[in-house]
Amino acid sequence: MNFDIPDDRRYLESHEWALETDGAVRVGITDFAQDELGDVVFVELPDEGDELAQEEQFGVIESIKAVSDLYAPVSGEVVAINDALFDAPELVNDDPFGEGWMLEIEPSDPDELENLLTAEAYEEQIA
Repeated sequence: MNFDIPDDRRYLESHEWALETDGAVRVGITDFAQDELGDVVFVELPDEGDELAQEEQFGVIESIKAVSDLYAPVSGEVVAINDALFDAPELVNDDPFGEGWMLEIEPSDPDELENLLTAEAYEEQIA
């Protein structure tokens, strides 16, 4: 099966993606991850202002099949969360790289993005 893996972002082995946008890093889960989970029914996210460390758990995603932890791709302060997911968690399934984004982090060390997988490396991991 072919999964969408945009090459404009970086990836964690735990299936989160990170996209640099105007000084912040937008975070979500990959097409592969949402497909593996099945229908997402609940997303638990941190609060704006929370401080996260790279690869620290920041929340939980629950589907009809499983509950999975979510991990931060970079360290920094949570500056935005996608409130739409509380009422419509299925956005993660419908548009994991767009409307289904989860949070934005103001990175304390933007170089941490360089430690993450490229689209090509992530694709090899899930193959």
